Amino acid sequence: MNSSALRRVALAFVSSTLLFAVPLRAQEKPAPAELNAFAQQAAKTYGLDAQEVLAMLAQAKYRQSTVDAMSRPAEAVKTWKDYRPIFVTAKRIHDGRAFLAAYRKQLMQVQADTGVPAELIVAIIGVETGYGGNTGSYRVLDALYTLTFWYPRSGDPAKKQHEDDRQAFFRDQLAQLCALAKEQRFPVTSLSGSYAGAMGWAQFMPSSYRQYAKDGDGDGRVDLFGGSMPDLFASVANYFVGYGWQKDQPVAVRAIHDPATMVFAPDDLLPNYSLAQLGEKGYRPQVSLGRPMNGSLLTLEGTQGSESWIVFQDFYTITRYNHSPMYAMAVYQLAEAIADKEQIAKDTNASQ
Repeated sequence: MNSSALRRVALAFVSSTLLFAVPLRAQEKPAPAELNAFAQQAAKTYGLDAQEVLAMLAQAKYRQSTVDAMSRPAEAVKTWKDYRPIFVTAKRIHDGRAFLAAYRKQLMQVQADTGVPAELIVAIIGVETGYGGNTGSYRVLDALYTLTFWYPRSGDPAKKQHEDDRQAFFRDQLAQLCALAKEQRFPVTSLSGSYAGAMGWAQFMPSSYRQYAKDGDGDGRVDLFGGSMPDLFASVANYFVGYGWQKDQPVAVRAIHDPATMVFAPDDLLPNYSLAQLGEKGYRPQVSLGRPMNGSLLTLEGTQGSESWIVFQDFYTITRYNHSPMYAMAVYQLAEAIADKEQIAKDTNASQ
């Protein structure tokens, strides 16, 4: 199923199930009627058996720790100067180079097949789970169950629509988890991941697992939990290809801002502005790109003050993995550091 079709199915699912959403106290269980309505809609949307869905939900538990974590994501409370040091560290760069050296053959094959750079695949795995070292300790079933029926509310009317949309998203993810468990024959209670329900070395949500995960080693199943590096690498690359990755194109470049012009803050990171248009607004790349291109502008608060960046389609594609611009910039900068060709050669020789 292509991306647009999947979104239509998901919207149909959440539109129906939200009719049954009612506020609940954390100590309560969802009403049987609400659980049944969820199961019936999940079954209808994803071709499941409603009784099997209910059986899975009967094994789920409310987790206050999930609610607490969802209420304070790092992207919402930190600036770039505090966020970057979490992910772009000397250890993460060193470990990323070692990881790339260890799996160079497989990674370079995926790069050749898809155009997605090996170092970017490695950086995603590094940012998400520290190269598989921390894939999350939350039961995925519990996390999605909690966010489906008890998504945290701020009480701010201005945030209500956003919170409604987020709860709808997690309702659909819970339904897709049930579908994924059936399709991949996963024992649903054994899957662990993040507080938001992302799982495996690359932290795929259930919908992403179902749509983008690939059988890279040809064994007839897809394992993103560390059992198959070819599956893992092919799946991360396929995710980016699915969201419009452009081979051999720049991701982001530092920009110089003419202080005589007003600060420009576009509404989104879609590459809707030519370099000439950005120049008219007072922003030009620090280095020549040698050709006309379209991009957008991102301003971050770094350790030395405001940083202006011209970002392109591939940067926007990274934000489809996590919508935070700071996340995308951390992944990009980690990938750039990992891709130190001279150091990688030394690491590769040392490992042989």
